[in-house]
Amino acid sequence: MSGHGEQGELFAILWQPPDHPFRLRVNDLIRFDGRIGRVIRVSESAAVVIMNQKVRAFTTRFDKPVRFQPAPVTFRISANAESEILYRPSRKPGKHTERKCT
Repeated sequence: MSGHGEQGELFAILWQPPDHPFRLRVNDLIRFDGRIGRVIRVSESAAVVIMNQKVRAFTTRFDKPVRFQPAPVTFRISANAESEILYRPSRKPGKHTERKCT
């Protein structure tokens, strides 16, 4: 570009690795304390996991067996926790994909 009126070309290959590839994501199934849970929300500092509780069974005073399922418990763990990921759904393009204007 020494005054010849030519424009220099800029060529670069931009490769960006995925942001935090080992971080927990929403809908991951994980094993935590020997039980299976699903990640329902992830922020910068924590991941919220929902896990079913064990079925409770007991006998009433009148010798009737009773079983009930308690509500699922939610708890927080680190978003970078070293837990076994059993299933990670593939990323599908969401509604924030690039649209073509016609």
